[in-house]
Amino acid sequence: MRHYLGILGLVFIITTGTGISAANSADREVAIFAGGCFWCVESDFDHVRGVVSTISGYTGGNTQNPTYRNHSAGRHREAVKITFDPGRVTYRELTRIFFRSINPVDGGGQFCDRGHSYTTAIYALDGDQLAQAREAAAEASKTLGKRVVTAIISAGPFWPAEDYHQNYYKKNAVRYGLYRRGCRRDAALRQLWGREALSGIAGH
Repeated sequence: MRHYLGILGLVFIITTGTGISAANSADREVAIFAGGCFWCVESDFDHVRGVVSTISGYTGGNTQNPTYRNHSAGRHREAVKITFDPGRVTYRELTRIFFRSINPVDGGGQFCDRGHSYTTAIYALDGDQLAQAREAAAEASKTLGKRVVTAIISAGPFWPAEDYHQNYYKKNAVRYGLYRRGCRRDAALRQLWGREALSGIAGH
């Protein structure tokens, strides 16, 4: 993402992030996925039936209050906190969709975005999510016939990204479209997953 941001000359307004813990309730549950560029993950999951809201942010690192400027140095990943209605879509279904919206066999980043902050991970909120995420990873590995390297780990603090990043694909549709096409994200997913690419995501 940084490479294309330089080309497009975008300016980011940096504010202090806030660490929050995600919790599930009876009628709403939360999933936290890191799938490379959080703009793309947010865009993809906003189109999933049963998803109530998405928030781009940073997680998994070793510093407090990370920002776009310093999250990489703190070993955070770009991630998205997804609030969903379990009566309309299950966590297991979301994990299946997630794997088909990323390249889970790439351990160096995602598509044109390279480095640890763009590597993939599922941050499980409890033991049940952990088990379901592992099952989804095993299923993805079997389908692809390749070793899945997506990290599956327990969730820690999640820090929302700056306001500028939230719903970026809506606020800056032209620039986002240029970035996503330039990164060849969708083309690479079709090549990897075939007809299953982005399975369950409307509009793709």
